[in-house]
Amino acid sequence: MAKYNALGMIETFGLVFVLEAADAMVKAADVELVGYENTASGYISVLVAGDVAACQSAVDAGVKAVQDMNGTLHSYVVIASPHPDLYKITERYRLENLLPYKD
Repeated sequence: MAKYNALGMIETFGLVFVLEAADAMVKAADVELVGYENTASGYISVLVAGDVAACQSAVDAGVKAVQDMNGTLHSYVVIASPHPDLYKITERYRLENLLPYKD
């Protein structure tokens, strides 16, 4: 995984809402969709990476998308200049590590 200047995350309730958020996030800014995690009882988090402004724009767009659908938005955050050790956690949730198949 390339090292980015920021990480952006949204956690919401339900697959439909997190897919809508992720779609809005990657369309709104130049960010990489890192991955997702089904945290518990239907809450799902989606992670993006990029520069700080792009992550902030992406998270803002994702939050708006969930709110526009009257979804339950649990939390969201942009971490500027994440400590390198955070990548030990986010690497686990990368899409290619979650999918059961390889291209």
